[in-house]
Amino acid sequence: MSTGMTVATLVVAAGCALVSGVFFAFSSFVMPGLARMPDAQGIRAMQEINRTAVMPAFMALFMGTALACLALAVAAVVGGDSTALVVGGCALYVFGSLVLTIAVNVPMNNTVDALDPEAPGSSEAWRGYLRDWTRWNSVRCVASLAAAGLLVGAAL
Repeated sequence: MSTGMTVATLVVAAGCALVSGVFFAFSSFVMPGLARMPDAQGIRAMQEINRTAVMPAFMALFMGTALACLALAVAAVVGGDSTALVVGGCALYVFGSLVLTIAVNVPMNNTVDALDPEAPGSSEAWRGYLRDWTRWNSVRCVASLAAAGLLVGAAL
């Protein structure tokens, strides 16, 4: 693998690892912390988190890593550089993080954002959201971390 490709692979791996860290934080202490709050307060807090999650810094990291994965995978295929590990790591991030977010977590967030925290049935919806969202978020965490591992392996 060329020096430039090695550096690019490690930079993309770092992006995958950073995103995994964000997901880890949510699964390990943010969501459990929200679950300890009264339901209406937890709903309101998550609604505010969802509004601020689309901040430029995180979106640049999250989406930028996905775009970098696509570019890196193409470069690996064209250049023949550790193709299986690079393409595998990039695919794992794109599908296990980005696609899963769009297909599962964002629709769940939209559902919780539409809740009236004080309305009947909101507590039940919130409890289901906490369980299911955290489960899928943990999948995103593991996929992003595994992607980083494959990419580091490709670079070594």
